[in-house]
Amino acid sequence: MHLPESIEPEMPVLPNTRLPQASVGKPQKEKEINMMKKIILVLAGMLFTQLSLASDVEELTGLLHDFLANSAIREAHERFWADDLVYSSSAGLRFGKADILKGFETADASADDATEAEDTAPAMVYSGEEVDVRLYGDTAVVAFKLVGTPTNKEAGNDVLYYYNTGTFLRRDGVWKVVAWQATKIPPQ
Repeated sequence: MHLPESIEPEMPVLPNTRLPQASVGKPQKEKEINMMKKIILVLAGMLFTQLSLASDVEELTGLLHDFLANSAIREAHERFWADDLVYSSSAGLRFGKADILKGFETADASADDATEAEDTAPAMVYSGEEVDVRLYGDTAVVAFKLVGTPTNKEAGNDVLYYYNTGTFLRRDGVWKVVAWQATKIPPQ
């Protein structure tokens, strides 16, 4: 049965309209899968970066603590300082790695016996507190409070405190200090 034209409702005509597709086509699904892959890769990259940064912070913190625990040993200084080190001391002196290593030669020469020098405990032992490591690619700034604790009467009875800031560079995969600043904290 067909109704006369006058009875059929008129449908408004909208310009440039399309009906939506009933289902998503294959190209659309591939785009969605590719987008999900990209999101997963970005998230994995971010996780890897965070793990890498955490690893560098742990490595630098470990290097610092190992150096401080062994600061009376020449080899610790050879490993820790870069050859082009600039060290500004709390006494207002500036020197480099070669000058630090010369200090060990002088100490070795003044000892009566090499084995005696090895068996003698250092007058002061050092540790680090409040370590703050900031990474900038292959450069890191490490700031901390250095604590010097006397081990014998020659060193006195006072524990000494310093603020230290070191700039490390990673060269050929190895972190070494290229600049160091030490500031003595006055007794309170």
